[in-house]
Amino acid sequence: MFGKTARQDLILFIGFAAFVLAMPVLLAPIGAGYPDLLQKFAIYGLFAIGFNILFGLTGYLSFGHAAFLGVGSYAAVWMFKLLSMNVIPAIVFAVLIAGLFALAIGYVSLRRSGIYFSILTLAFAEMSYKLAYSVLTPVTNGETGLQVQLRAKGTVTDLINQDVRVLDAALGVVETGVPSPNLFGLEISGWSAFYLCAVLLIAGFYVAMRISRSSFGMMLRAIKSNQNRLNYTGVNPKPYLLSAFVISGMYAGLAGALLAVTDPLAGAERMQWTASGEVVLMTILGGAGTLLGPVLGAAVIKYFENIFSAINETVLHGVFAFLPDALENAVVAVLSMFVGEGWHLTLGLLFMLIVIFLPGGLVEGFNRIVALIARLFGRRGGLASGEAAGGKDGEA
Repeated sequence: MFGKTARQDLILFIGFAAFVLAMPVLLAPIGAGYPDLLQKFAIYGLFAIGFNILFGLTGYLSFGHAAFLGVGSYAAVWMFKLLSMNVIPAIVFAVLIAGLFALAIGYVSLRRSGIYFSILTLAFAEMSYKLAYSVLTPVTNGETGLQVQLRAKGTVTDLINQDVRVLDAALGVVETGVPSPNLFGLEISGWSAFYLCAVLLIAGFYVAMRISRSSFGMMLRAIKSNQNRLNYTGVNPKPYLLSAFVISGMYAGLAGALLAVTDPLAGAERMQWTASGEVVLMTILGGAGTLLGPVLGAAVIKYFENIFSAINETVLHGVFAFLPDALENAVVAVLSMFVGEGWHLTLGLLFMLIVIFLPGGLVEGFNRIVALIARLFGRRGGLASGEAAGGKDGEA
């Protein structure tokens, strides 16, 4: 990065980091200022940022990224069971295992492109889910899920039910009850867990920014623009695609590890196709190919999932109690279809409106608002300039 673009990126990064760290205060007025939800914003933001490196930059749509999310969770929990409750080994091991798993799946899947690539990734993810749910029960504990247990005393014959934690045992760590993840003695839960996730989200955003601005990122965009023309120049795009796939898988593995850190449990449900579809929605909703878009999309979807789904008919009756009974019942009957268990309908309508009117996602909408304000004041502008530089997707 250099010159004007470097300054724009620096402003964008500082603004992003400041906003993420200040989310507990900034999002409190909309009911999102509590640690559990903010952790999800950060974790799924990381997941979407990684997915965007593949889909947003290369145009290759994967429907199997939940497999890497699940593998990362399982790897982290196994580190908690075998080595230590310190989160560092768990996170590192999860990222490495997810990267190796992505290397194997990507090597096969990237032999095809378009819809065939998407179907291959979906097939691998579903196979992974079925294996975790039934065949690999000794490793995954099947439908019950893999959980952290009190460290065993003496010979261990069943590592699913009894943990060894050799590093903690060697350091003389005393356990009373089921232990919690920690960072060199600092318990990781509540706000400490959020700030750990927030710091890693900021780091992940920075890495994605550098990838996007690098020559490697330019090559990925060239693949998306016209892969056939790139082939005619004598450039082999496969190594670049495989590298992007592996990096994207490692991001997913990191997100899976953080899910295990905030809740030391790994289950096969994290590998279902619905989780893969969710990250696709996050990326498109926020703005595929942009830097901020995937994080915005993840935050919107998780906000809807946690806030709108909690609104039931009792809450609605309390809100509209000032209306006449007949009108109140009618209003509640209509609105209840869009909240509570029906929150997916609201999300679906929002997604439809975004795709129709803002094909560039929420970032495009924000850029339009900023541009309109700039015109009103006789100036030109865009979203943090660094996001708008080089086109709609912030690819410069």
